[in-house]
Amino acid sequence: MSDGSVDIHKTHFTSEIGPELDGKMVVLAGWVESIRKLGGIKFIILRDKEGRSQITVPKSNSVFDEVDKLGKEYVILVRGKVRKIEKAPQGAEIIPEEIRVLNTSVSPLPLDPSGKVDANLDTQLDNRVLDLRRPEKTAIFIIRHEASKAIRDFLIKRGFIEINTPKIIASASEGGADLFPISYYEKEAFLSQSAQLYKEQMSSVFEKVFEIAPCYRAELSRTVRHLSEVYTVDVEVAFNNYLDVMSLLEELISHVFKHIKKNCSEELKTLNRELPVPKTPFPRYTYTEIVEKLQAEGIEMNWGEDISTQAYRKLGEMLRGLYFIVDWPTAGKPFYIMPRKDKPEICESFDLMYEWLELASGGTRIHKKDMLIERLKEQKLNPESFAFHLKTYDWGMPPHAGWGLGLDRLVMVLTGAENIRDCVLYPRDRDRLTP
Repeated sequence: MSDGSVDIHKTHFTSEIGPELDGKMVVLAGWVESIRKLGGIKFIILRDKEGRSQITVPKSNSVFDEVDKLGKEYVILVRGKVRKIEKAPQGAEIIPEEIRVLNTSVSPLPLDPSGKVDANLDTQLDNRVLDLRRPEKTAIFIIRHEASKAIRDFLIKRGFIEINTPKIIASASEGGADLFPISYYEKEAFLSQSAQLYKEQMSSVFEKVFEIAPCYRAELSRTVRHLSEVYTVDVEVAFNNYLDVMSLLEELISHVFKHIKKNCSEELKTLNRELPVPKTPFPRYTYTEIVEKLQAEGIEMNWGEDISTQAYRKLGEMLRGLYFIVDWPTAGKPFYIMPRKDKPEICESFDLMYEWLELASGGTRIHKKDMLIERLKEQKLNPESFAFHLKTYDWGMPPHAGWGLGLDRLVMVLTGAENIRDCVLYPRDRDRLTP
């Protein structure tokens, strides 16, 4: 065993080691997950980003005594020959000729990255890098990566342009007080709570736009579904209405489920997760129908009120899988949502739900300046604060519609995670700013 810099390089990932390489010299590099002794043989399980390989060290091997100097999560490089053996993972093991320690780790570790010993959420998040080496956590973020890839590919193939909107803004995107003020020279500024206004403006340039990016809300709720920094998939389409973009959304969701089922079978197996592909079109219920269903179940609420967490939980028991709630009261939706012409008290809007969890929200947007100013005033917002946005309506704003999809929440659904913090690398909430 030797220490030092890497003057020989990794030739294979663990996933590439199999019986077909019998007798071949290979170099692996990764982390020591476990060491065990059985009779006169020592076994090292080496982990890399692709999986695990067994390093088998018989007593006659020149590095046999040196194995005892290794510890969990040591970073090592192993040069050795592949030997075909049915009992080993992937049907092959490595007989080492050289093991190099590239770095060590502390003992004891603050948590067990093999996942065999449970740790509470705070311990996991306080030691996030180590936590993410646990097989089920790694699986979640591989699925997240594949979901993002599937979304991006789906939209680009349909003619969408990817945009990047500012995250430092001068006024609220959607009104309200849940903004993070920041120091910005001598000016008042905030972290962006939404790409809403910018993506609407870009629909008048590129017609079909999307963005996958963070947004920030001073969210006071301590729940399993809220964070202060979240990633959203924002879409806006010119010359579309809310029915058009609802169809686009359900088509995209179905595509993502198919993609994950096809490309993440091992990760789903690690998570013990079945992932049936949802049938389209998704069921649609009006807000009024939802209120009636809840009232019939003994939930006290009146038409026009927000749906409470208790009510959403009840909906999750009644309505399984994915469904839309459409035609919401105008008064409860943001100022930019278009009221229906036949019933102005109802607007052309929708929420996409997965049982009790809201995944997305969207609708037809107002494209007439006078109407938009009136809606701002109705919601006690100052039109002057939105002057930069309103002036773009003087230059030919097309009819348009769109939606915002919570990527973190979608990953919860795909992986079966019960807490949104499990689906975000470094979650931010009112109690956590580090790591």
